[in-house]
This record gives sequence, structure tokens and C-alpha cells, in this order.
Amino acid sequence: MNQDMFSLQGKVALVTGAAYGIGFAIAEAYAQAGAKIAFNCRSKEHLDTALANYRQKGIEAKGYLCDVTDEAQVAAMVAEIEQTLGTIDILVNNAGIIKRIPMTEMSVEEFRQVVDIDLNAAFIVSKAVLPGMMEKKRGKIINVCSMMSELGRETVSAYAAAKGGLKMLTKNIASEYGAYNIQCNGLGPGYIATPQTAPLREVQPDGSRHPFDSFILAKTPANRWGTPEDLMGPALFLASEASDFVNGQILYVDGGILAYIGKQP
Repeated sequence: MNQDMFSLQGKVALVTGAAYGIGFAIAEAYAQAGAKIAFNCRSKEHLDTALANYRQKGIEAKGYLCDVTDEAQVAAMVAEIEQTLGTIDILVNNAGIIKRIPMTEMSVEEFRQVVDIDLNAAFIVSKAVLPGMMEKKRGKIINVCSMMSELGRETVSAYAAAKGGLKMLTKNIASEYGAYNIQCNGLGPGYIATPQTAPLREVQPDGSRHPFDSFILAKTPANRWGTPEDLMGPALFLASEASDFVNGQILYVDGGILAYIGKQP
């Protein structure tokens, strides 16, 4: 097997919302494989912190202030990336939010905000990069999906609706643009240990595990939370020539959750 099939040498990758966590790990993996990295943030503060973190890792990433729900801002960012780095070869739609609110207590505005960032933004950014990919007759679009692309859970109606929609957007981009040698796949993280999930893993005052921590371990055959590093290899596979005949799939990196009914209480 030719190891070069996993190389991203000379490729341009845009990873949205890659200031920290999963997006940062994916961008780091791509940089290590030779790609030029671009990412966006919505705030100058996050952007400056992220650029410092990339520099600390020895990565020359280009950061852009951009709200990915704003079509005009996205078009301007993509145009600038094309001028400075080159046509985008790899897009990772990673930007996302979650609001844990019972459905009957959630406002329509809150629901729309989650769907706007988690689903509509992926449409907007994909639409902006597709013409360049079509012209080159190659490209990779990777949508960061979720367990909630397949499963429901209390308090996440908007997130589940958006991530379920993102799964189907993935399949439709693959269907519509596969003839251009463009592959669109989803990456579905399981429960990943990041700063956002840290409160769910805190040891309780009596020394016991957080109830949600115990719940996730009981549902996961691997018997642990994932790490952002667990996503680096799968994300690299989906961005590289190794996945040129893989299209419209969701690769779940979940420690086996979706295959498992869970431990008997």
C-alpha cells in the first residue's frame, strides 16, 4: 500500500470553528499531514487565542473573523483564502453549538439559532467552496455529525434535529456532486473529553463519578470517553486520497456506543 495516499501535502483545508477541541485536533492532524490550514472564529478574542495555540504547536494557520451563518461573510472569507492559500481542497464543517433545554421550555429563537449554526452554516460554507472543487474536479467535504444524528435524548431537540439534517445534507452533497470527484462524508464523534464536557466528568464531593459520566461509560464498550486525538486518524482518512471511493457515509468514532445496548443495571 502506498502511504502517500494519506498525505495532504500542498492541500488547502478550511476547518470551521477550529479554535479548540475537536476542530483544533482535526486541523492539527491535517497540518501534520502537510496541509495549509485556514479556520474561522466569531470573536477576535477566540481568534487571537487560537492563533497563539497553533503557533505553539508549530502550525502556521490562517485565522479569519467570520460568522458562518452569514453568506456574505463566508463568501468573502472563501475568496480571501483562495487568493492567499489557494483553492480549498478540504472543508470540515465543524462549527456548532448545543443548547440543553427541554423542548417545551425552548424558544423558537433558540431552536433556530442551533439549526442555523449546526446545519444552515454547513450548507452556506459548502455552497461557497463547491464551485472551486468542481472546477478542479476534486474535493473533500467532511461534516462533523454526532450521536444525535442517530439517537435522541432529553433536552437536545434542536441539536438532534440539526445533526440529523446534517447527516442527510452529507448524503445529498455526495449524491449531487460525486460525479465531480467530490466526496462528502460525515465524522460522528462519540462522547469526547473536551473543555465543554469537563463539567460532566467532574468527581463529585463524595468522591463518586458524575452520574452522566457513569451513564456514558456504561453505554460505551471502550469503557472510556474519547479524546480529540481519537478523531485525528479518521478525519485524516476522510480528507485523503485513501477515501476517494467513500462517499455519503457517516464514520462514527464512538467507542462502540451505536453498536451496544448498554450494561444491564
